[in-house]
Amino acid sequence: MAKVTINQDRCKGCGLCVSVCPKQVLELNKAKLNRKGYNPAEPVKPEACIGCAMCATMCPDCVITVEK
Repeated sequence: MAKVTINQDRCKGCGLCVSVCPKQVLELNKAKLNRKGYNPAEPVKPEACIGCAMCATMCPDCVITVEK
């Protein structure tokens, strides 16, 4: 099983990772703000991750790590 890790303090909540995930593993956390005032992305269905790393590739700030 793959593991997705997001540095939530550096995430600016752009949602690009959410839009490219083929398994809808990620969502923006509307109930949480990080130190910079953004709603960070977080894995809501980590068990569904297939390790394709599309989210990490799309992230403009390189805050996502995918491990297989």
